[in-house]
Amino acid sequence: MAKAQKKRTTATKSKQVEVKPSRKASGKVEAFRDLSRRVAAGDQVVPPILLTGQARREHVRSTLREDHAQRIEQRSEAAIDKFDELADDFFKFFRGTALLFYRDMVGEDAHMPSVMALGDVHPENFGVMPDENGAPIFGVNDFDETIYAPFTFDLKRGAVGFWIAAREEGGLKRKKRRKIVKKFVVGYLDAMKAYAEHATEKNDGYRMDNSPEVIRRLFEEAWEERREWLWEDYLKSSGRGFRATEELQPLSSEIDKFQKAIDDLAKVNGIDAPHRTGELRVKDVCMRHGQGTASLGLPRYYVLIEGPSKDATDDLIIEFKRARQSALEGIVPQSEFHAGAKADRIAHGQAVQLAHGDIFYGAVEIDGESFMSRERAPFRDDIDLDELSFGTWKEYAKTCGAALAQAHALSDDLGQIDYDVEPSIIAAASPRELFVADIVRFTEEAAKRLETDHALFREDHALAAFDRIDMVYR
Repeated sequence: MAKAQKKRTTATKSKQVEVKPSRKASGKVEAFRDLSRRVAAGDQVVPPILLTGQARREHVRSTLREDHAQRIEQRSEAAIDKFDELADDFFKFFRGTALLFYRDMVGEDAHMPSVMALGDVHPENFGVMPDENGAPIFGVNDFDETIYAPFTFDLKRGAVGFWIAAREEGGLKRKKRRKIVKKFVVGYLDAMKAYAEHATEKNDGYRMDNSPEVIRRLFEEAWEERREWLWEDYLKSSGRGFRATEELQPLSSEIDKFQKAIDDLAKVNGIDAPHRTGELRVKDVCMRHGQGTASLGLPRYYVLIEGPSKDATDDLIIEFKRARQSALEGIVPQSEFHAGAKADRIAHGQAVQLAHGDIFYGAVEIDGESFMSRERAPFRDDIDLDELSFGTWKEYAKTCGAALAQAHALSDDLGQIDYDVEPSIIAAASPRELFVADIVRFTEEAAKRLETDHALFREDHALAAFDRIDMVYR
């Protein structure tokens, strides 16, 4: 057909029906960037937070389709699993739809001090992880969405996360949830005030010897000897590589590719710790299936590094996960601070927010795609929320608030912020009682809106709305 590239026809019994060519709908990041600018400037516009009824349903649907477009197109089994999980669990819906959450905040808080924001604060994005020497520390531990943003973006996301988790995982009533949210915010403000007065943020940190009781218990429960961890969970009987399981798919043919990735990472990060890393020789590679909530369905690899003893008792496992654009890209008010793109942005965020963090946290390119890297450790773990009493919920929330404050306080020490962050935040959060009350009110409103969104999502999911992406037919 001479015009095959411009149109195609479909035969019916009685006539020819013209079907116009279609294309994938473009993402809305730039449209939201412009909306953010206009909202921050005080223009009278209608942001998505004000949508109701069918308009809100279609906004929820198109946002989730856009956020998962590549995984939907690839018919990823993990993407199907993720949508099923989001439908079944309200807390997972909150965790797995950060883009939807933040689009309701487009352009907000442009007058507030900026920080290196974590981007996805909630009770399960704090935990135990290795520091630069491989020893366990507690703090913020998921930097996938990190970006420069007003400090309130993290506080609001974290407050809503504690509110929903305390109900869904803890079964706590509204009055107790309010107290937990207040503890989170007050823990943040108290720690920020201390950093403003004493400037100890670069040396502070939660370790096994100085943590509150709830975190000490987490350290104790998370601890596992490396040899047992390796042999029980990962290694085949010879100790020479990964064993095949439902979650681990060995890819021994990819060793050379990932040896290059490790070499590139070592060069960029200046890794020189032979007592821990040996010669940085890759023994094996596997694909890790079924891990994560927001990142479920994104390619994730584990790389086995031979340890100094060469007897498979002190081997290291380095994780490589494909990086995406931050959910806050185009949402936050524009500023002169820029963390970079994809994995470079994630590596920058970790380097700022953890002063003495994992030496394997970084960014590499594999097959033309951007991947972030980090060490898996025997003691990498987060807290079991369903085991917390009301008292430990409050203690945990206060500790997480303080850990977030430390991460933010480092923004002018190790990041790009060119003014004194701590006193600026304390001033912006004054009067304190009003600020805390505003965060609590925001939290209750946001959680109620998310419940409605979840109900709309569940109905659409049952009607196969997420088996396809948005298309443009003209």
